Amino acid sequence: MTSDHDAWTDPLAGIDTQDPDAVVKLLKEARQANYDAACRRGAIDLVEPRGLLTATGDLHDNPLHFARVMQLAKVETATSDAPRHVTLHEVIHGASAMGVDFSHRALLRIAAVKREFPNYVHTLLANHELSQIIGAGIIKDGVQVVEAFDDGVAYVFGDDADRVSKAIGDFIRSMPLALISRTVSGGVLCAHSLPSPGVMPKFDPSVLERALDDEDYVPRQGSAHLMVWGRAHKPEQLEQLAERWGVTLFVLGHQHTDTGWAIHPPNTVILNSDHARGVAIQIDLAKPPTPMDAVGTMQPLAMG
Repeated sequence: MTSDHDAWTDPLAGIDTQDPDAVVKLLKEARQANYDAACRRGAIDLVEPRGLLTATGDLHDNPLHFARVMQLAKVETATSDAPRHVTLHEVIHGASAMGVDFSHRALLRIAAVKREFPNYVHTLLANHELSQIIGAGIIKDGVQVVEAFDDGVAYVFGDDADRVSKAIGDFIRSMPLALISRTVSGGVLCAHSLPSPGVMPKFDPSVLERALDDEDYVPRQGSAHLMVWGRAHKPEQLEQLAERWGVTLFVLGHQHTDTGWAIHPPNTVILNSDHARGVAIQIDLAKPPTPMDAVGTMQPLAMG
């Protein structure tokens, strides 16, 4: 990578993405980087309230927008005194050609940057990644994307596909549910989503304070599953969760918005980073913004 804003080096340059040994090695090392990062606390990455955070929405295998996000984030210039963080989530399951999805390469890209910058790159768990490893069906644009992803892995890796798929699953299971940064006056929580209002009686908010276990991933029951699939949040619910977790701003994805962003009162910004009007926002962690102030830092991701 380079600090030149207009330049970009694919983090997979120099890695043979058709070599199962190289791919499994990368995924294993990225998995360990998730667990060993200095900021990891239970199911979250807890970062100090200083420096710049580049927050994103769903990326869905958009390599140009991924490149633009990393150009904005400039994590390669981060120092302990001036950290630069970036959140990445829902990177797989893009537009599938002929029903075969090769978006495992997008997962390898975030694995590569996590391995290189473990304390500044934050690979958040999202519903598409979780569905991929538990085998839950998702239809997108008429395609069964979980099966299409599996077909892509099988096409590339042949007899080694099961070994690669296991390494993919282990990497996904290592992903934190959220990034949190807190100050004495507020804080920011970035996650793929929050639980829907109707499932709150089943949701365990202490899930962010402990390591995840297999029960947390169970469809429609486990707290991790409930969190990454939630929509239609209500103001009272958002206020209660913000108080419970000690933050004043949520930055989420998961919900489509044609403009690339939306504000859900009283404290939530929704981002899309995958489509033509996709955006990222940049937050000074020392001064947690209001939702309106946060979208004032919005950066379009489409070039030209």
